[in-house]
Amino acid sequence: MDLKQIKELMAAMEKAGIKRVKLRQEKGFEIELERYEEPFSQPAKIHPHPSSRIENLPHPHFPPHHPSTLLHSTEEERQKQKEVAPGRYVTSPMVGTFYSAPSPEDPVFVKIGDRVEEDTIICIIEAMKVMNEVKAGVKGEIAEILVENTHPVEFGTKLFRVI
Repeated sequence: MDLKQIKELMAAMEKAGIKRVKLRQEKGFEIELERYEEPFSQPAKIHPHPSSRIENLPHPHFPPHHPSTLLHSTEEERQKQKEVAPGRYVTSPMVGTFYSAPSPEDPVFVKIGDRVEEDTIICIIEAMKVMNEVKAGVKGEIAEILVENTHPVEFGTKLFRVI
């Protein structure tokens, strides 16, 4: 399935008022699309082929108390969070899937309290089966991790808060 077909499927979902679609094809391709009524868009959830090295990672859903639930908060709550949380944010340079470690067996790149330099690798964003290392770009201490491992991210999504 190519990008044009995915866009056509998304348009058909919107036209028909369908909120969620899961499609499986031969050769292990699987895609799950979900529409949100909120003022932001979520990327499609693309699950890797079972033979991929990331097959045993946890499902991208996360508990409601996790900091990344800020993505689903009201505008007023987001504004309060901005006022309360000083620091600089490291944002996603692309659309893809966030990984906090190089592989499921390896330790995470950074955790809360770790000191980072501009060239410290802090995560990986997978885009079209390519693993892209993301560097901090700032000096400081990791104060907050805003995205859960294996969660899809968009360009500009806040990944980390650094103080």
